[in-house]
Amino acid sequence: MEVEAEAAGPSEWTVAGQVGVGPWPGGRAAWPRDDRYDPELLEHGDSRNVVDAYRYWRREAVAADLARRAHPFHVAIENFGHDHNIGTVVRTANAFAAAGVHIIGRRRWNRRGAMVTDRYLQVHHHDDVAGLAAFAADHGLAVVAVDNTQGAVRIETCELPRHCVLLFGQEGPGITAEGREVAALTVSIAQFGSTRSINAGVAAGIAMHTWIRQHADLDAAW
Repeated sequence: MEVEAEAAGPSEWTVAGQVGVGPWPGGRAAWPRDDRYDPELLEHGDSRNVVDAYRYWRREAVAADLARRAHPFHVAIENFGHDHNIGTVVRTANAFAAAGVHIIGRRRWNRRGAMVTDRYLQVHHHDDVAGLAAFAADHGLAVVAVDNTQGAVRIETCELPRHCVLLFGQEGPGITAEGREVAALTVSIAQFGSTRSINAGVAAGIAMHTWIRQHADLDAAW
């Protein structure tokens, strides 16, 4: 089930003078005749933080194209303590064209870090880990827990399943016992400093990029 929109947060990320384009050159007569384009954006310009290929496109058209191009991995994060890292995870999942993001636990989460990227991909909600496990089983996805725990395999040396859900726990306690139990594989990220753990949003980015390096067609990158 898709997460309901939260009232607070930005309507769209814009950086005046740095990101975007003005009205379509040549006026209305030169507008492209394609339903993917938004008349408002064509007329007034597009200052959204989107790649050039999606300039002037309707939001729904961008989301549909991303779904068509999506990679066969999903990302899930446990939200039992209202984790502020979720927005970062969602934004990174969008950048790497994940097939979907799954929030486990609390329905509400801080969307500011997502910079509205949650509107361009599928965000699912599960009340508990069992709900995620059922989704994974129904869609042929292996659950891969990312946590520095005893017995974890180093992500730097293992092959991630192509069709999978990368599962992340909360900042601090990490993945719950239920999450570790449903995981077909648990991987850890090599660390060399004094801290016991790294930021959950950073860990998610490392894990997603590892999947990209192993499975993605880099010629299809923007």
